[in-house]
Amino acid sequence: MIDIAYAEWLELMFRWLHLIAGIAWIGSSFYFMFLDYSLRPEEGLPEGVKGASWNVHGGGFYFMQKYTVAPPKMPDVLHWFKWEAYFTWISGFSLMVIIYYWGAESFLIDREVMDLNQWQAIGISIGAFIAGWVIYDQVCKSPLGKSEIALSAIVFVMILLAAYGFTHVYSGRGAFVHVGAMVGTIMVANVFFVIIPNQRIVVDALIAGDEPDPQLGEDGKQRSTHNNYLTLPVLLMMISSHFPMIFSNQHSWVVVGLVIIIGGIIRDYYNAKNQGKSGSRLKWQWATAAAFMAVLMVFISYREDVKVAEDDQLEATDVLAIVQTRCVSCHAAKPTDEDIEEAPGGVKLETLADIKKYSAVILKQAVLTNAMPLGNKTKMTKKERQGMGDWIKRGMPAEE
Repeated sequence: MIDIAYAEWLELMFRWLHLIAGIAWIGSSFYFMFLDYSLRPEEGLPEGVKGASWNVHGGGFYFMQKYTVAPPKMPDVLHWFKWEAYFTWISGFSLMVIIYYWGAESFLIDREVMDLNQWQAIGISIGAFIAGWVIYDQVCKSPLGKSEIALSAIVFVMILLAAYGFTHVYSGRGAFVHVGAMVGTIMVANVFFVIIPNQRIVVDALIAGDEPDPQLGEDGKQRSTHNNYLTLPVLLMMISSHFPMIFSNQHSWVVVGLVIIIGGIIRDYYNAKNQGKSGSRLKWQWATAAAFMAVLMVFISYREDVKVAEDDQLEATDVLAIVQTRCVSCHAAKPTDEDIEEAPGGVKLETLADIKKYSAVILKQAVLTNAMPLGNKTKMTKKERQGMGDWIKRGMPAEE
């Protein structure tokens, strides 16, 4: 087991790098999508220029132009945008290794879902990332990829199927973050395998004095647009581990679908606005996104109202026994779980007073959701969860 100090420092450094690189990548993606959509034809533009856009920022004015294919000759200085994407994936996959691969028994595997060992769980994870990209890439290159609507529908269904599959392999937390990681891998692979190579071919053609193939730019634009629409859903998926209500739902693959729809609609609003659209083209997005958001909130908030028969109601000593059996291996001054060095969140549950102090946390993490115990390693039963929840809701009565 990796020492806790080193593990925490590694996680902190890679998480910080992930945020920095991700912000840079999203920023450049959003700006260039805006720039592309804001281009307008003007008199006096050079031959081959699709359009131009005037920008103002930081006290200065900028005049941006885009060539339909490429300029007549290579400029002396050409700025590339790729490392933001690469370092976002490198740091993100490093976090996957540190948190979910090294801590597979706690964060990735739930033996009530599928009885896996660590290497099986890791192998399925890596295989899913590779398969996700290969399938997506082949669909884009197929005749179906020529239809924007058909391609969008296929990619949406593909992500839903992956989400459904992950929920039948991993813990709720691990499944949800894997959907985001798979989509993020596809996005970075778009940059690495399509967008940048196509740009290099165009540059080589210019240097050689040849006419670049316009299809190269069209293919790159297609993948860039996909990345743009997937960004907002992926952001929520990647922070989902902090919100058990999202990933602990029995049908969290439906949550994935709603998140993709909401994020895509919001992104469409800004893209349409940047294109200069107005009127009815901009009136439906926010209302529709709000309606789907309401559906999402109701869907993830609904919990069956379980009533415990009076004869089955737990007493304080019963609850203490359950917590000591299922929770104290992690939530103690000296945890006995091999993957835990310190009580998560500083929550210690060794006494009845501790349980009452953190009753709201227990209700949220172990009753209303199944986020705890991690991966249900201690095999807390549904009856135990319901009994604890009933005891807390009854005001945590002491022994009579």
